[in-house]
Amino acid sequence: MPDQVRPEIVTGLAEMLQRYGLTFVAVAADAPIPGSFWGAPEAGLIGHCVYAREDTPLHSVLHEACHYICMDAVRRANLHTDAGGDHTEENAVCYLQLLLADALPGIGRHRLAADMDAWGYSFRLGSALAWFEQDAADARQWLYRHGLIDPDARPTGRLRQ
Repeated sequence: MPDQVRPEIVTGLAEMLQRYGLTFVAVAADAPIPGSFWGAPEAGLIGHCVYAREDTPLHSVLHEACHYICMDAVRRANLHTDAGGDHTEENAVCYLQLLLADALPGIGRHRLAADMDAWGYSFRLGSALAWFEQDAADARQWLYRHGLIDPDARPTGRLRQ
């Protein structure tokens, strides 16, 4: 079972998202998730708000948040449910969500990558972690070029402009 948005990680997750201007919005267990592209229990994204229930996979919350971080200001201003973006940006989103997982105690990129694999993310090398470690130079370069990571691949806490 993938890591979910359990109460013990919500505070750290919300604080991390807030650094990017995002607001984490907890949704009641039996309620639909606003802005969910895939439908419940997947996270939703409307404007600067990321919506999730306790049964929402953590990788889904991070993925939607990273779409917000990686999109340009024009798309961000009109954001409702479908984050859009091209293939290169999608790779950057996947890379960044693995980096951000390292900032969550008890999670980290290894656990998040396993959850991504179980959900059905598809990478040429067969797993999210193998892709991250061996085949993601284009994603890393994209993130660096847009000021979202530093030369050591650490998140800068900034949004794409």
